[in-house]
Amino acid sequence: MPLDYNLIKNWTFPDVVQEYTVKDSILYALGIGLGQDPLDENQLQFVYEKNIKAFPTMAVVLGYPGFWMQDPAAGITWVKLVHGEQRTTIHQPLPASGKLTGKIRVSHVIDKGADKGALVITERKLYDESDTLLATIEQTTFCRADGGFGISDEPPPALPKVPDTAPDQVCELSILPQAAILYRLNADPNPLHIDPAVASAAGYPQPILHGLCTYGIAAHAIMRTFCDYDPARLVRFDTRFSSPVYPGETLVCEMWKRNENEIQFQAKVKERNIVVLSNGFAEIK
Repeated sequence: MPLDYNLIKNWTFPDVVQEYTVKDSILYALGIGLGQDPLDENQLQFVYEKNIKAFPTMAVVLGYPGFWMQDPAAGITWVKLVHGEQRTTIHQPLPASGKLTGKIRVSHVIDKGADKGALVITERKLYDESDTLLATIEQTTFCRADGGFGISDEPPPALPKVPDTAPDQVCELSILPQAAILYRLNADPNPLHIDPAVASAAGYPQPILHGLCTYGIAAHAIMRTFCDYDPARLVRFDTRFSSPVYPGETLVCEMWKRNENEIQFQAKVKERNIVVLSNGFAEIK
């Protein structure tokens, strides 16, 4: 049924205060596959407490408000939700441990029509204890069964399509068979990612990988190819989720360098030759 525009647009979120440790930073990095080469010191800086650094896309699991759309008061058909896009801007490098506050609001509610669903964009800003803004995270959720309410915000600028030319760089990264089992310990314990029976009931042959895990693996490809593994250099990372990924597959990230600071990308699964992340855009410095 159509969602209530005013209810969703003005949904009240309490601030989320989160303390996290070096161990949490290591767990996130292991979840997206860093450390597979235990002799690669570039990767060790994210998984070894000696001179530890936080991987920049860890911002997506910090200050998270939980699965608020499952609240019956929201009136959203949550079983038909799809994670559509993720956009992250890193204003300051994340500390490897600390105490952060997530301030959350619904920034956009977009009606696509009664038969086409709706888009809800949730914005989360992460602040440190000195009230410095560290990151802005925007998550677009496609509410497939909740369109047709007649009021709509203007959508944000669309993410650019990748060029139809050959990519400038290609990076292949293998996905651990246990990647979803590891990644779910960060912020998303949905049984779809670990329970074969739940995955089968949802129409999948096996548990699928979290979209945000695929997102982090693609960020690893950008960091390896263009940033020399320096987390301070990745300042923006946006993409659209196109298809699910299975643990144990190989992610092939194709990248086009627009200029010194802007990169477009898409990611494919090598074994099935399908695009799983599209319209990717990264900004580096």
